[in-house]
Amino acid sequence: MKIYTKTGDKGTTALFTGKRVPKHHIRIESYGTVDELNSFLGLLRDQEMNTHSRETLAWVQYLLFTVGAILATEPTKDNRLKIPRISTEDIERLEKEMDAMNEELPQMTHFILPGGHPTVSCCHIARTVCRRAERMISYLHENEPVPENLLSFINRLSDYLFVLARKLSKDLQAEEVKWIPEKQGE
Repeated sequence: MKIYTKTGDKGTTALFTGKRVPKHHIRIESYGTVDELNSFLGLLRDQEMNTHSRETLAWVQYLLFTVGAILATEPTKDNRLKIPRISTEDIERLEKEMDAMNEELPQMTHFILPGGHPTVSCCHIARTVCRRAERMISYLHENEPVPENLLSFINRLSDYLFVLARKLSKDLQAEEVKWIPEKQGE
């Protein structure tokens, strides 16, 4: 099988159902951003971290392929294709992961500047791409329904990535730089 099909040479691409849409369609932007997020998570998973975090990220990457499949399918046709769903249990697992990490972290008193260690920086980049995916999917949802759990999962994932960045900072003994705005006129 050749990787190139030449069917997109005129600026369109096919959804899972075969319907052709412009490559700039919000549905394509949405699952393209999820794909970008998945790639950054792969890069993050290749960084220095504990086995549990690495395994959790692999699980998330698997679920992001499910998210992509859902987004690549017209909502009126998705039942025919037997695409898996994002479950409430998937969202709860992210919440439990965050709760467990938060127990080990100092209380947050200020915003934190991204950085401190290459692994932490990779995590923050993934977090911001996740937020962009969430914005794209939310915009898509205004025009075409998106499963509620999908939006909740992406929202929770960005929160998870923030807490993971903090946990990685602690594990790697990287300094968390607090953002403390300077007062005007001083």
